[in-house]
Amino acid sequence: MSQDLYLDITDLAHDSPGWLRLLAELWTEAGLLLFGVLFIAGWWRARPADSRAMALAVLAPLGTAFGYVVSELLKSVVDEERPCRAVAGAAASIVECPPYGDWSFPSNHSAIAGAAAVALALAWRGIAWLTVPMALLMAFSRVFVGVHYPHDVAAGLVLGALATVLFVTLLTGPTRALTDTMRMSRSATATWLAGAGPAVPTTAPDRAVSRRRREPMHRRS
Repeated sequence: MSQDLYLDITDLAHDSPGWLRLLAELWTEAGLLLFGVLFIAGWWRARPADSRAMALAVLAPLGTAFGYVVSELLKSVVDEERPCRAVAGAAASIVECPPYGDWSFPSNHSAIAGAAAVALALAWRGIAWLTVPMALLMAFSRVFVGVHYPHDVAAGLVLGALATVLFVTLLTGPTRALTDTMRMSRSATATWLAGAGPAVPTTAPDRAVSRRRREPMHRRS
């Protein structure tokens, strides 16, 4: 079934306009860069937030990297040949078929995309509407350009997402404690990286003391 679907999708790609094939070829790599930009934006957004929010923002790219490592380890065990070499009668792949030994299952691109989409959604509420379609489009593009079976990208998405959820769940507590430590540090670099955190509101007695300190001495007497 996956091979038949691969043939249908690659035939569709072969019959598509040149601009669409070029867009798919660009997106299959550029999507990773866009996820990287979102990681930076998420970290910057979390700098004035509480330590848990900062911990989730920091763990987002790290969890994505963990998802990639898990995918790469599984890929080295399964050793599935790429469909652009294994499927007879398939249209030529839009991008160059990876060399022998760069196995097909699971798709590392899809694992990274699935991991990044979930990690960003955990760190940045409301952004799933953007990251999930991005991940799905990236996974589809790997089949569209001819270098993966549909089951490769489906497994990659799920594996990356699950690996990231596990990673973030286990490390949120320690990373939150580290964030608190960095925010109290005397190191300017550490405090800049961790952000200032939420502003502490001044209480009424503190404001009274502050006003009294600013009053001239003759007014106090």
